[in-house]
Amino acid sequence: MKALIVYDSVFGNTEQVARAIGSALDLGEDVAVVRVNQVNLEQLTGLELLIVGSPTRSLRATEGTRSFLNSIPGHSLKGVKVAAFDTRLVISEVGSPILTFMVKIFGYAADPIAAALKKKGGFLVLPPEGFIVKASEGPLKEGELERAEDWAKRIHQLCFPARDLA
Repeated sequence: MKALIVYDSVFGNTEQVARAIGSALDLGEDVAVVRVNQVNLEQLTGLELLIVGSPTRSLRATEGTRSFLNSIPGHSLKGVKVAAFDTRLVISEVGSPILTFMVKIFGYAADPIAAALKKKGGFLVLPPEGFIVKASEGPLKEGELERAEDWAKRIHQLCFPARDLA
């Protein structure tokens, strides 16, 4: 397998983004999209690309995502290209000064996911990305699945340049 997309999802929004990314990578059977509680660490063997995504819950990734990242043996992602994404609310639209302040301090889930992947030896191919939901349970903001596909196509160009996307 060339690429593995690992995601967690509470209301289905992050799963939609993960599946859109998997489809847009256009690697056929060489890409798998797997929920975090169903991934087997053996799937990391021989991997070229690992993408991990989580909803932002309480200003961080879900417990399942954090457990998965912690379970990856140290430096076992050496030579693996990695990317991270999350789904999130636009805090400025929520209108809470306290929440805005907390996000400025703690951020969203994608940055710590990316840091954990790099700590395990992965090479970050693009900065972490956030995809917007309209409310805490969703749905995704209009155009976000297309944005996820575009993000995946950029990753494809960086990771698999010999194989052009249509």
